[in-house]
Amino acid sequence: MFTPRGLALGPLVTVLRGFPRSLVIHDWLHNHTSMSNPLYILSAPSRHQETIRKSRFRAHAVHVESVDAAMTWLARTRDAAATHNCWAYRIGSHYRFDDDGEPGGSAGQPILQAIDGQHCAETVVMVTRWFGGTKLGVGGLVRAYGGTAAECLHHAKRHLQVQYRHLSLRCEASNLARLHARCSHFGAQLGSPDWQENRIEIDITIPEKSFAEFTEWFANLTRGHGRSRDITSNCHKFPSDPAPRSSA
Repeated sequence: MFTPRGLALGPLVTVLRGFPRSLVIHDWLHNHTSMSNPLYILSAPSRHQETIRKSRFRAHAVHVESVDAAMTWLARTRDAAATHNCWAYRIGSHYRFDDDGEPGGSAGQPILQAIDGQHCAETVVMVTRWFGGTKLGVGGLVRAYGGTAAECLHHAKRHLQVQYRHLSLRCEASNLARLHARCSHFGAQLGSPDWQENRIEIDITIPEKSFAEFTEWFANLTRGHGRSRDITSNCHKFPSDPAPRSSA
């Protein structure tokens, strides 16, 4: 059986088929995706359209940072003249999908699987269907909705999601040159120092993965006299290298 790119079909589809059409899942990513897989953020909205056995399927995908933003976008994007507007989003540990009248588990959940299969974070996808007169069956709907969503995400412009800490450092002014010299090693960005006689206070943005190493290095640099304060409200996300594209 052909499986569309980025769509993992399995027993979960069958299990969820009898569930209510609107479902919230928490921590699904941690149970079904290897934590070594990188996550990506869409850099721009994406669109993909297919005609499958006379029905037209159109997918839209965008980056969102909150559930409220996702729901607002969905309300604005749905087409009242279409037969179905099915959707899914994943934002942090919050996941939700909706079949909008299609058989349970045949539309929204495959869209969610496509988001997961393409390793996209903070993403909402809507797949709109205009019925063409030929019924596809549950299996055909799973492939149509999931496949259209997966292709939409596969061709989207995106970048790696990198989690950052934002710290406020206080140390001797003589340490500033060493801080600047080691920034590239930690992948960090230094702000402008606030001079206070022979001491400075300076903000630094550092990747989460380098946080522990940097904290130890900073303590050694200042011989324990430096102070660091975590002022991260939410881990900052900055673009990294563009996502690789498969030639398949």
